[in-house]
Order: sequence, then structure tokens, then C-alpha cells
Amino acid sequence: MSESLGSGAPRPPQTTLRHQLAELRGPAVAPHPLDARALAALAANPGCRRRALLDGAGVDKAALASKLGSPAAFGQSQFAFMRGNAFEAKVKADGGRELLRLLGIEEPGAVGLPDLAAVGPEGRTARTALALREATAAGEWALLDHPMLALDVAGSPAYLEPDVVVVHPDGRWTVVEIKSFPMIDGSADASKVGAAARQAAVYVLALERLATLTEGAEVAHSVLLVCPKDFSNLPTASVVDVRKQLSVTRRQLTRLTRIEDIADALPDGVTFDVETCSAEELASAVESVPYAYAPECLSACELAFHCRERARLAGAVEALGRSVRGELGGLTTIGAVLAAARGEEGDAEDPTVDALRRARKLRAEALAVPPARAAQEGAACPR
Repeated sequence: MSESLGSGAPRPPQTTLRHQLAELRGPAVAPHPLDARALAALAANPGCRRRALLDGAGVDKAALASKLGSPAAFGQSQFAFMRGNAFEAKVKADGGRELLRLLGIEEPGAVGLPDLAAVGPEGRTARTALALREATAAGEWALLDHPMLALDVAGSPAYLEPDVVVVHPDGRWTVVEIKSFPMIDGSADASKVGAAARQAAVYVLALERLATLTEGAEVAHSVLLVCPKDFSNLPTASVVDVRKQLSVTRRQLTRLTRIEDIADALPDGVTFDVETCSAEELASAVESVPYAYAPECLSACELAFHCRERARLAGAVEALGRSVRGELGGLTTIGAVLAAARGEEGDAEDPTVDALRRARKLRAEALAVPPARAAQEGAACPR
């Protein structure tokens, strides 16, 4: 995936791309990590070149949105963050005894706990790969605490850190997701479970790439979701099948336009350096990259409010939702939709235009008040 799609003399893609992305981010700015949650959101909207480029370059989108005057209104609270860390620590305490109990392992001493410490994400990724190969070859249980996985996203590496990966004696690898939302009477909030499943699917995809290079390894398509039981802090677990989420994520990531292609199409001198650029310069730089806004972005992207404002100013029908956009066919602006409904524009033979005109006629009939009824309502109203 590091080869250029265009023709011409080959270039050292990794070095050139990293330098190019560093210039876009700002040479003195450390890259903002692309985690599994952000990657799952990116896969849900593969047509947005703006997010693909900013995430690939490691731009802090929250800081960028604040500088543009449209700060993000979502994110995990400090209390929820601390609660999540405390619950994860409880699950992993004493050599992961609680987690081993949930896995049905009665002898903790028979489980390997490899040291994954290394310098930098590349070093940790290599150390994780080695630990997975050694544990698989040994044919024993092993718990990898916060392993580092690498996944190529549109030509740029993303480093991912699942909570735990379990190696089974038969060579299976299972992702463990530890969440602090409760599991009441054996079930949890469906939206939160869905978000966790999409995030876990990204880890499974990264493990699959690694498993192809490891003899005897197989990645389980079911993940273990660990949550507090009822209203206590006692860990409980549920097996979640992520095959559907995995299939969608794999397909959507394949559809992503390569980051170097997006970067090559930018005007000279474009940069997203929040520290050195003014709000006007950043707004111009952001507008130079095509975007694909949808209402779902509001819960997944820090730039959603900025993009929504631009979509509304442009009258784009995407601001009304993907389903509405799909129903309107070739009508891409709200102005064109209204003009077609009024009969001022559009082909009358077009089913979409015909449906709009019939809908407008029905609306007018529904809102029309008969004269007799209007007189009665007027007489009944107090003066």
C-alpha cells in the first residue's frame, strides 16, 4: 500500500509522505495519535477526504476546531475517564485474576504475561508481534496487556492499543474490551455495545494482518466485552460477535482515498499548524480539502460543527442526512429541491421531481382551510 497510484518515476513513499504530513501538521507539532475509536469513525465515513487527511497527518482536530471558532461539544468527561481507568485496573489487578476468572482459567500461574515494553510505537509494535508469535508457538495461555498493533490506513500507519489480547493454547487470539458502562441483568446499552463492537473490529482487523504472518495463529471474530455487573463494581463478561462490524470496517477502509493523493492535490503552502496560523489561514486550509458532512458526524468528529455550518451555507442536501441525499438523486442543493417542487426547474419526467411536486401539492391541500371553517373559527375566537 506504499506504492503510488500515479505514473512516473518512483519515489521513497514512506519518507516523502511522512515529511509531507509533518509539513501539513507543522514541523514542530507532535502527531496526534489515531486511535481505534477515531479509526472506526473514519471508516464510517470513507468519503470524507478532509478527515482522512487530518487524521493521517496527526492534526489535533479538537484544537483546530477551537481555533476555527467551532469547538467540539462531545468527548469523555474527566469523571468517566477516571472511572474507566479505575475499573480497568481492577480487572487487571493481581496478574489479571478477575479477567482469568471470566475466561474460566483456574490456574493463574499457567498464564504467560509477556513484557511488551519498548521504545516508541514502532518498537512496541515489533515487541507485540514477537510476543504473539512466541505465545502461539508455545501453545499456552498468554495475556498481552495493552499490546501495540499497526494498521495501514490509506497509505499511512495507525498505531492501535487494545485493552488486552488473549492467546489461547490452540493458537486463537481474542480481543478483550474493558468498558465502565454497566451490564444490567446480562445486557448493556445497545448503542454503547455497538460502539465498543466497532472499535473492537478495528483491533481484530489489525490482528488479522499479523496472524497471516504467524504460523498456527487464528483471530477470533468474537470479542470479550468486560463491564461492571448491575450496580456493583464486580466485573462480568459477554461475548460479542463482531463479524458484521469487521466486514463493514474492512470494506470502508478499502474505499478510503490514499492520503498522499489527497495531499498532492492541495495548493502549495497549505498547513494546518494551529500554533502558528491565524484562524483565517486555517479556515482557508481546511476549505482546500473536500469534505463529506452528515449529521452522524456530530457524534464522531471534532470538526463536525464547522463542516455543518459550511454545508448549510452551501445549501447541501447532505446536511439533512444520507438517507435524504439518497432519495433526492441528482438534486444536490436545497435550493434545487425547492425549485423542482415549485415547478420552476427540473424534468417533470424525473421520478424524484414528480414526487416532490406531488408532495408539495398534498402539503398545500393539507394546510388549506375551507372558508366556512375559517369563518367559524374566527367567530369562536374572543375579540
